[in-house]
Amino acid sequence: MGSAGEAKQQRIAELRRRMAAIPARGAEPSAQVPAAAELQRESLPVPAALENLLPDGGLVKGSVVAYTGASSLLSGLLATVTASGAHAAVVGLPRLGLLAAAEMGARLDRLAVVASPGSEALEVASVLLDGLDLVVLDLNGASVPLTRTRILTAKARSKNATLLVTGGSWSGPALRIDTRIAGYGGLGRGCGRLRTVSLAVEVHSRSAQPRTGHLALCPGNGRVEWVETKQAAVEPLRPVRHAVS
Repeated sequence: MGSAGEAKQQRIAELRRRMAAIPARGAEPSAQVPAAAELQRESLPVPAALENLLPDGGLVKGSVVAYTGASSLLSGLLATVTASGAHAAVVGLPRLGLLAAAEMGARLDRLAVVASPGSEALEVASVLLDGLDLVVLDLNGASVPLTRTRILTAKARSKNATLLVTGGSWSGPALRIDTRIAGYGGLGRGCGRLRTVSLAVEVHSRSAQPRTGHLALCPGNGRVEWVETKQAAVEPLRPVRHAVS
């Protein structure tokens, strides 16, 4: 009793119980099931300003996305996905701004948070893929072995869910999104209040040439939102170390 193995099993069992209470994903029982080819390219929505940079206009279901850079855009992705009616989870990111996500329109009742999964992060993510549309997983600086990436990639594909990994090394993602902060707006004017944050974004995928662009997070329509901007003066991102394969 009280062994580490028993504690791990209890934790996973508790996750499964919580997921059982989440409404089933997908269409109503009477709805027509889409063809396999159509299902393969079905995507989760992203902030409108990011759509043109992604080959499919969103995060393809059943795929793995590798993300690096500003956590503010992660909050924006979670906000858009949950606002659309989908369910998401965040694993291993205790500092992710949930308040910021809510200000971007997130539905926090559709977002599960496992702040400190410890050494069980991959197992927790695997369980969550069973019933959620998007799982955001922080790798805590780890380089995930190829055998484990293949298992989780197959799991995401079979469950028609999207796994987004950050903070580590992952072999062969279908899509890679790299961001960096390019500048701020509002500082030095009036009382010096920060009003906008600009990001340089670079996207690599298997199905298209690399794409680059600039987004800005700024107040609008009673909340904060992402808008597409043009900043030719911003120096390009550094080359991506791990090419998409």
